[in-house]
Amino acid sequence: MGGRKQAQKDIKPGIYILGEGETEQYYFTHLKSLLGFQYIVKPRFCRNSSIDEIGRRIKDLINDYVFIICVIDLDVINRDSKGKLKYDRLINKYSKKKDKILFCTSFPSIEYWFLLHYKYTNKYFKDSNEVANELKKYLKDYDKKEEYLKKTKWVEELLKDNKLQTAIERAKQNPDKSGSYTNIYEGIEKIRLNNNAILS
Repeated sequence: MGGRKQAQKDIKPGIYILGEGETEQYYFTHLKSLLGFQYIVKPRFCRNSSIDEIGRRIKDLINDYVFIICVIDLDVINRDSKGKLKYDRLINKYSKKKDKILFCTSFPSIEYWFLLHYKYTNKYFKDSNEVANELKKYLKDYDKKEEYLKKTKWVEELLKDNKLQTAIERAKQNPDKSGSYTNIYEGIEKIRLNNNAILS
């Protein structure tokens, strides 16, 4: 118990981005550098995590001085009954801590959020590969490999011509979460609101 308390003392105040994998890590890292956003995203918070691992990371991070934005893709979770049960339990556990944590979920995956930068659709995409193929019609070189993701160019493309604000407005058009959906825009809006008050 003492070790956890000591670890929490070492955590800086601010917004923390906690995601499942490399795509989330690099996207939010590039957003931070390109837009001057203030939050903390580290590789150890975004590396191919299971729901159990995400739960442990939330437990280690959460305190009075931290706000967590937890970015989760739902395609794999929804295909696995045990994973779905664990996910539902995690959401329920923190349902009364909305002042401390925001779950930003995308179905099927974060690629749907990227697609909204180019077009509005709530078409049902069965998995991340299907929506990624649609995304490639606009972001032609898009690839989930680290060699591609670590370069800022793809996020620069997403930001051109005020496409971030366009994606936010499009995501809000599907409040009943029919077909494909995302609420990553809520995380972006939270970051914008707190941008001047966060220690990075």
